[in-house]
Amino acid sequence: MKAGITIFLPEMELVPHCRRAGSLSLWRDTSEVLMRPATAIALLWLVWVVTWIAAAVWADPAQKRATIGAEVRYRVFWLAGTVLLFVPAHGYEGRLRLWTPSLAGAWACIALIAIGLIFSWWARIHLGRLWSASVTAKADHRIVDTGPYGLVRHPIYTGLLLALLATMAAKGTVWGIAGVALLTIGIVMKAKLEERFLRGELGPAYDDYARRVPMLVPFTPA
Repeated sequence: MKAGITIFLPEMELVPHCRRAGSLSLWRDTSEVLMRPATAIALLWLVWVVTWIAAAVWADPAQKRATIGAEVRYRVFWLAGTVLLFVPAHGYEGRLRLWTPSLAGAWACIALIAIGLIFSWWARIHLGRLWSASVTAKADHRIVDTGPYGLVRHPIYTGLLLALLATMAAKGTVWGIAGVALLTIGIVMKAKLEERFLRGELGPAYDDYARRVPMLVPFTPA
């Protein structure tokens, strides 16, 4: 009986101990994954994309649209740039990596990404139902020049550019730089297309707004 007890009791104590150790190990591994800068960056962009698409229903119908040809041109740059920027680079070391940010530097980039995405959301909420994914005019379209639109004429793009540049800095790769370059070209193309379209729809009122407020960079000459 003593031998049986001697063998049996440690087994009873070992099972809960193993379970606790396994749970702690799983929690630690999960925490390490979530605390990786690459994971944090991916989660920020994923949350932004999902919520941005989900909010598309919160918009008035368009009364007039830019031509398909005009839309396609900037979207090609967006697609190519997105593919290049978000090529996985975690753990990559080679000639196409130009720098490797420190852990503190990577988290600083993550903070800038979050600021940029939040700024873009502020602009979208402030614009309300006048927002559109493409270049359009809505019924009762008007100039919004308050909130973030008092700082720049295209605050959604300003926030996105900040987030994109910070993502590029965190990646430190040639294809990251190429991706942001293409995305920036596409964003500027769309912003200029919107301005031509809105000038045609809103006339001198938009010209006056453009003279007062800079296009993309706050606190710079308009």
